[in-house]
This record gives sequence, structure tokens and C-alpha cells, in this order.
Amino acid sequence: MRCLHVISGLARAGAETALHKLVAALRGSGVESTVVSLSSGGALEADIRALGVRVESLGMARGTPPSPGALYRLAAAVRRFQPDVVHGWMYHGNLAATAAVAVARSSAPVVWSIHSSLTDIGAEKRSTALVVRLGALVSSRAARIVYVSGLSAGQHEAAGYASDRRVVIPIGFDTARFAPSPGARQALRAALGLPDGAVTIGHVARYHPLKDHENLLRAAAILAARRSEPRFILVGSGVDAANPELVRLTAAQPLMDRVLMLGERENVTGLTAGFDIATLASRAEAFPNVIGEAMACGVPVVTTDVGDAASMVGETGRIVPPRDSVALAHAWDELLEIGPDGRERLGRAARQRILDHFSMSSVARRYEQLYVETIAARRSRAARDRGAALRRA
Repeated sequence: MRCLHVISGLARAGAETALHKLVAALRGSGVESTVVSLSSGGALEADIRALGVRVESLGMARGTPPSPGALYRLAAAVRRFQPDVVHGWMYHGNLAATAAVAVARSSAPVVWSIHSSLTDIGAEKRSTALVVRLGALVSSRAARIVYVSGLSAGQHEAAGYASDRRVVIPIGFDTARFAPSPGARQALRAALGLPDGAVTIGHVARYHPLKDHENLLRAAAILAARRSEPRFILVGSGVDAANPELVRLTAAQPLMDRVLMLGERENVTGLTAGFDIATLASRAEAFPNVIGEAMACGVPVVTTDVGDAASMVGETGRIVPPRDSVALAHAWDELLEIGPDGRERLGRAARQRILDHFSMSSVARRYEQLYVETIAARRSRAARDRGAALRRA
């Protein structure tokens, strides 16, 4: 079975990471994967190629609608690869995959993947909001629409997406790669020059209004006024001293040297495993990757109640309302209060929850089964159409 994945880009972000993990997990199965990225470059492009998976880039500017030339090149890739199924990723990738299959006159069914929520669509760029609305208009052309959370599915269907196409498959986690590491905590402290008594609270998220770094920093200032031990480790694209807006937000809070901004990092695994507490301050998510990765590393989590975060964490961490800096600071304080042994117990329970419910191997099997069923349904429908045409003749 040949599957052609179409995605807007391969930066190190949520949906892109999910694609990387899926094609890695599908190696050795009955699925042969090829990836087409609408834009060039991206940190994950080399990682996917290293798996032995072919990657092609169309060279578009990220976030722009596919040009006629780009659609032609994508349609040419469809004709050349002759996929049994085409899997679009995110709004631009979904639309591009659907258009390219039509241009190529391919009979391959198109599966869409949606990895975001519509909780705060006003925070998105106007072009993204337009693509979301366009997706609703053509969603009935998709054979299946895969959402990573039931909340996201309901929001999109309320916005006009075809409800009879719904499939919910959570993000899976590589529990061999993301695993407890006894030396990671000390290595992180040594690399950052942290004092022995410091407790690290790690936040891994690109700089974007929905990630709500302002809420995070307000909560950090509240906790820093109560306790001397917390150090806040901020990781992600645009999260560094070159971001004037973030520097201004940080300077507006009495945090002194408590916040360390590391920017985008390749070895997120080592960083995450070294945190004492992992956190997410977002005001909107669907199924946050970074929460599951921290849990798989045995790190207890404090997260805002966004998307399916609460169902992921269960009783193994703390859940607080979005945009509530006081509640976020209080939840961190609770995990500081229970001490290292208490946090270790929560971390062990968190990893077991990921092993039981969100392993990458089980998620990959669900995608493989989805592809098989979707292809079979398309072939059955085509056979019925041929039979009806013969009867009319």
C-alpha cells in the first residue's frame, strides 16, 4: 500500500512531528510512505529522509495558497507515485492534496488530518481563518477527516465540516525515545549553570498568541514572589532574546534571572526528560504533543484545560483554566510542595498512562487500518458506479 503525505512544511512543530512519528512507526508495515512538503526546508526534512522515506519539496512560501505551478508539480507527484491513498496534513495540506488528486485525475481517496482546535480562531492570521472556512466548503470531498481530539471534531463540524467523515485518532508517542533519563536532570542543570536547589519548570512551545507566553510569564512572576527555587526554561521557535515582544513581556515582570529562553532546539527529548515539571500555558490546543512527551519522560505536568489535555493527564498532574495566571502559579506551587518524591510518583503514573493509552505503535496500527478501510470503500464504490453505468448502457 502506497501512501503519499502532503503537508505545508516540516518545521519542528506539532502536526509535523506527528507525521514524522507516524512514517517512522509505519516502516516495516504494509505501508510505503512518501512525503511532499509544500514549502522547502524545515528541521524535520532531514530527519524523515534519514528514515529512508522519500521527501519532495515544492518551494512555496509557507502559509500561502498553492500556486497553479505548485499544484501542477504536486499533481505530477501524484501521477508519478501512483498512491493508493493520499493523506493531507493541516488545512493547507488538506486542500492541496484534494486539489492535486483532482488535477491528476487520480482515483486515490484523500484523508485529511486536522491537528488544531477552533477555540480561539480570532488569534490566527486572516489567511489561516480563510483557509479554515474554505476547508469547510470542500470537506465532503475528503474520504475521512482525522481529528486528534473529539473537541476539535465537534468545533470543526459546528463550523461546517462534514460530520459523516469524522475519525478521532489521538497523537501517539514514541515511548522508547521519550523515556525517563536518570542523567538528564543533572545534564540540564550543568548546561544552564543552575544552582543545586533550583527546580526547573519547562515550557516547550513556539511563540504564538495561542501559546499564551504572556499568561505563562505572569504566573511565573506570581510564583517567583513566593519561592526562590523555580527556574523557568522556555523552548521553541521564536522564544529567545531576538524576539523583542517576548523580551518586553519578560521585562514587564519582576523575574530577574529566573527565565531562560533557549529558542528552538533539536534535542527536545533530552531537555524534556531533564525538567522537574513540564507545563503548558496555552489558551487553545487540540491534542498537545509536548504534554504527552513530558509524561512519557516521567515528568509531571501542569497544563491549561485546552483540547484533550485533561483526558491525557488524568490524575497524574494538574489542570487549570486557560488565561488564569493565579491558578497556574498555584498548581506549580502544589507540585513544588509535594517535593521530589511526590513529583517522581506522579511522573511514573504519567508515563504508565501514556504506555497504556497513547503508544505510537497502537496509533500507527489505527492509521494503517484506516487506510485499508478507506481504500476498500473507494474501490467498492467505484465497482458499484461501473455496474450502474453498464446497466444504463
